[in-house]
Amino acid sequence: MAELGAHLTAASAGDDRPSIFEAVAQDSLMAAVKPALQHLVKVLAESNPARYGFLWHWFDEVYVVLDLLFQQHCLARCSASFSENFYSLKRIPLGDCRQQPLATAGLPKRQHWKSLLLLVLLPYLKGKLEKLVSSLRDEDEYSIHPPSSAWKRFYRAFLAAYPFANMSWEGWFLIQQLCYILGKAQHHSPLLRLAGVRLVRLTAEDIQALEKRSAAAPSSQALSITARAQTAARKALGGIAFSLSTGLSVSVFFLQFLDWWYSSENQETVKSLTALPTPPPPLHLDQGATSALLPKLKTLCPLCHKIRINATALSTSGFVFCYRCAYSYVKSHQRCPITGYATELQHLVKLYSPES
Repeated sequence: MAELGAHLTAASAGDDRPSIFEAVAQDSLMAAVKPALQHLVKVLAESNPARYGFLWHWFDEVYVVLDLLFQQHCLARCSASFSENFYSLKRIPLGDCRQQPLATAGLPKRQHWKSLLLLVLLPYLKGKLEKLVSSLRDEDEYSIHPPSSAWKRFYRAFLAAYPFANMSWEGWFLIQQLCYILGKAQHHSPLLRLAGVRLVRLTAEDIQALEKRSAAAPSSQALSITARAQTAARKALGGIAFSLSTGLSVSVFFLQFLDWWYSSENQETVKSLTALPTPPPPLHLDQGATSALLPKLKTLCPLCHKIRINATALSTSGFVFCYRCAYSYVKSHQRCPITGYATELQHLVKLYSPES
């Protein structure tokens, strides 16, 4: 009984500890935002290179500046990154703190700046390193350096060592997650340990404090111009954060749908559907009446029974007539003369052949 009581006490004390699914989900949340913005900037740059080309060229730098401002706002306001706050989590300093600080209190300066740098600067540097490795691999295939040059030997050694370094980095994260699952570690990510913080769930007091802060608005008459500008910037960042948090679930679903739609497996399905044979002519009509209207020679017009001039098809039925015959008949009767399908003048499609 004593052991059971101790186990229940430990479990109740660890109720604020997020599950591994919550921790990994918030890590992957921001990873889905950057590719979406990158695709949007790419579309804008391709549509108007003169105006938006610089955004594509300096996308990484523009994104890291915006991410820095955004994460700084979230850390200062709710002691968490945007993705952590989306999953109702917060960061607290390491240590046996029986009384956890409220989310609105913010992190100590040391942990705050460490968290900000590891959230923003480290992914930026890692992305730049991956691009450098990719460019060096391309250069290695079309290298103009002599085979015995010192530079070529150096970057070949770098390319050979990079996969092992990357494997060690990813293995470090995997081992940390396994230790977190088994209850042997307080962090699911080594970056949290380097920042000197750990993740916990928001309490009812945290939620009430965040709601009070959102409801409290200082009087604009008593503020200086600088304070007004800072308040306006905070409101703008808060509005962006609110918009992202409310629309992110739909956006992530939409991104996953696009990823599935443009996947190679789905493209094979689309190709197989579009490669189906042409459907046969309508069979619900009277075959005797239809065959009487259609000439025996396929080059004759079903209306004037002469060789077609300016062959024109009706998109509603697929039958081909002379342009004048089809135009006059459709204008007068608003239907196909063979099938009787409702047809308008915009359904006339001019056909071009090599002979014409």
